Order: sequence, then C-alpha cells, then structure tokens
Amino acid sequence: MAEKSTKKAGDKAETSSKASQKKPEKKKKEGFIARISRFAKELRSEIKKIVWPTRKQVLNNTCVVAVVMAVIGGFIWIIDWVFAFVRGLILGF
Repeated sequence: MAEKSTKKAGDKAETSSKASQKKPEKKKKEGFIARISRFAKELRSEIKKIVWPTRKQVLNNTCVVAVVMAVIGGFIWIIDWVFAFVRGLILGF
C-alpha cells in the first residue's frame, strides 16, 4: 500500500511539472460580427450613463461663453488700438 500512495504522489509531481512546462493557451480571436456585437452592447451601456444638460443649463452656458468672448474681444481690440497709437507716435503717422 505504501507503494501506491508514493506512486500517486510521484504522478502528481510529474503532472504538475509538465503543466508548468506547457505553453500558455492562446485566446481565440473573436469574429468580426462578435466584435461588432460586443462594441454595440458596450456603446449602449455607455450611452445610458450620459447625463444631458437641461435647456436652462445650455442657455446659461451659452450666455457665459458669449459674454467671455465679448470681454476678451474688447480687451484684444483695446490692446490693438494702443499698439497702433504707439506705432503712429513712433513712426509719425
């Protein structure tokens, strides 16, 4: 009986060393249709997570952008006017 238990233990050691020597299995490539299907499912789940702004928020953000553009535009216009005036003084225009 002692031989049987030793033999089994030896068999396990042999199989475990063989298992560690095996090359890792390569994953099968998905087909084109399977990739498209997976993409569509992931896309659908991501679209469900989107939180769209309300009409009031969009209007408020649009007004803020318009005001900031007007202020920056005015600032650039004033700077341009100052540089043109200084150039005129220097060159005598």
